[in-house]
Amino acid sequence: MTSGLRLSQGRPFPLGASPDGDGVNFALFSANATRVELCLFDDQERETGRVDLPEKSEDVWFGYLAGAKPGQLYGYRVYGPYEPLSGHRFNPNKLLIDPYAKELTRPIAYDPLHCGFDPADQRYDLSFDTRDSASAVPKCRVLTDDFDWTGDQHLRTPRSHSIIYELHLRGFTMRHPDIDPFVRGTAAALCSPEVIGYVRDLGVTAIELLPIHPFTTTSVQAEYGLKEYWGYNSVNFFAVEPRYLASGGVAEFRKMVRAYHDAGIEVILDVVFNHSGEGNELGPTLSFRGIDNASYYLLADNKSRYRDMTGTGNTLNLAHPRVLQMMMDSLRYFVEHMHVDGFRFDLAVSLARDDGEFDPKAALFACVLQDPVLVKTKMIAEPWDLGPGGYRLGGFPPRWSEWNDRFRNDVRRFWRGDARVGDLAARLAGSSDVFGPNLRRPTAGINFITAHDGFTLEDLVSYNFKHNAANRENNRDGTDENFSWNSGVEGPTSDLGIGTRRERQKRNLLATLLLSQGMPMLLAGDEFGRTQGGNNNAYCQDNEVSWVDWARLEENRDLVAFVRLLIRLRLEHPVFRRSAFFLGDPVDGSEVKDIVWLTSEGQEMKDADWHRPNSKVLGVRYAATAEMDVKTYTRRLDPHSFLLLVNAGEEPVNFVLPKIPFDKRWHWILDTAVADGEASGRFAAGTVFHLAAHALALFEGDV
Repeated sequence: MTSGLRLSQGRPFPLGASPDGDGVNFALFSANATRVELCLFDDQERETGRVDLPEKSEDVWFGYLAGAKPGQLYGYRVYGPYEPLSGHRFNPNKLLIDPYAKELTRPIAYDPLHCGFDPADQRYDLSFDTRDSASAVPKCRVLTDDFDWTGDQHLRTPRSHSIIYELHLRGFTMRHPDIDPFVRGTAAALCSPEVIGYVRDLGVTAIELLPIHPFTTTSVQAEYGLKEYWGYNSVNFFAVEPRYLASGGVAEFRKMVRAYHDAGIEVILDVVFNHSGEGNELGPTLSFRGIDNASYYLLADNKSRYRDMTGTGNTLNLAHPRVLQMMMDSLRYFVEHMHVDGFRFDLAVSLARDDGEFDPKAALFACVLQDPVLVKTKMIAEPWDLGPGGYRLGGFPPRWSEWNDRFRNDVRRFWRGDARVGDLAARLAGSSDVFGPNLRRPTAGINFITAHDGFTLEDLVSYNFKHNAANRENNRDGTDENFSWNSGVEGPTSDLGIGTRRERQKRNLLATLLLSQGMPMLLAGDEFGRTQGGNNNAYCQDNEVSWVDWARLEENRDLVAFVRLLIRLRLEHPVFRRSAFFLGDPVDGSEVKDIVWLTSEGQEMKDADWHRPNSKVLGVRYAATAEMDVKTYTRRLDPHSFLLLVNAGEEPVNFVLPKIPFDKRWHWILDTAVADGEASGRFAAGTVFHLAAHALALFEGDV
């Protein structure tokens, strides 16, 4: 280890390690530390020197190291009181990751050395551990921002035109037969021609990546030989998880973003600012806990414990201005320097709590609304957490969209046969009952049938119960309210009748999703039968349980083609993606209403019809719709009207096709009772159409 290192004064901003060509400025926030030590390492992660950050201003410790260059490895040791009962857990024996580090040398693997207390001491977290953790902690790397973004730009797809495809960066390519095994599961694999071509041809407008920030595996997972897979245990919010980079460098992620932009596809990141991977008081000391526990986390009245609004052991304190600054700096960094197009916020209610209560006017929302960098990005909230009053669907302010679990539950229940037609109608029309009271628009809702958390589409129609034994939690984890239906047999079956019904149900669910108002989200692989064997909480299954099985693509070509057809219909016809709610009023001075709900007799629904017991049949006629062309700012009229018929019952229904002015004939274009979903034929208005059981049919009116 070298001696005689000296740091000059430097600057307290920006936070993190900032090279300028002559050296590197280091700056770290800690309000309660008494001393901060910068530790330097060589390329083999051998420590070469330690030196104190010499200055402190407004709770930021800083110093400038002349001659240091990009690529320099470093970490911190932070000194201060180890007084858990007062909320302080400083332990300079633990090497700490810079919260603003832009790159880490390796993944964070669980190691007992991360423990800040002595596990052998009966006082547990009130004790103090003297073991040095440096060998078990990945090092931070000083990074220069020299990527050439020339010609790349954010796509800014209007929310009304957006179709999101949720995928796991690693799991999507780990079993892809045409990808080099060396790069499978990485950003390089995700933007390979084979993969990006498939996603482009599917027709989606955005990919939403599960968390890509560095994360840790818990001690319980390590004990059972499991690994954190989803990535909701973030320990840093500026770097990319090293295992997702075949090259080891963040330029690979940037190349991936650029490639998707070139294909006309946005990149949205799932971000986890509600908690960190350091867990509760018995968790590891990796970064925030050792830098300034009392500032970064919400503490309980007993300050040795955490206020857990997230079910993960801790909650980050976004009410603290420096913690909020870290989040905002991270978002801006990924927009400006990584060119991502939006964010989905995990357990977003936790980010907007003021003194424990959700506040729709919280600082988070004001910061995002006024920020010139973030103002044009997509902001998506998971509108709940596990704290008091934590379910807030419909309660977020304008400019935000929200995961709409009401859509998921009502649509699943309808096709299972136990929801009212009124519930389905509300979801088809964009959930105005949820978002209308706050003067929001249909695009405030992210509609989904399946997501990473829960059954896949294949499992939704194949299992009545969760099968999570592989998670080693005695099948207690994961929700029991799946609203699924196996058609009579649990799991895979050779019964051709059940198999046919399951395929039809998948088409019903997908068609309902993609023909409803709002912003639809597909779960990657659902379009070709991805299964997790009934596991509805595969957060720790970094294996073939979770990885997309591309071998199923060939046997599900019809379903893929069906999804492409639905996406094409949605994008071509604005009636399926309106930016305003239906009003039930005449269109452009005509006698034709913008939407009409129909009985099987072809008549407009009356109040009594909505309350028929056990009604499982519904029709809806959409009138021609005009939309604003976002490039020319002129209104474009789509002259096509559409008729959607649904039957969740066990028996077929004779449906009278409605007689409405200027609709002389109905062109039958889609039917889920057909194996590939495509249909063809023309029917005169007023004639009877035979709608199969458990089926959805779509008609286009002659122009």
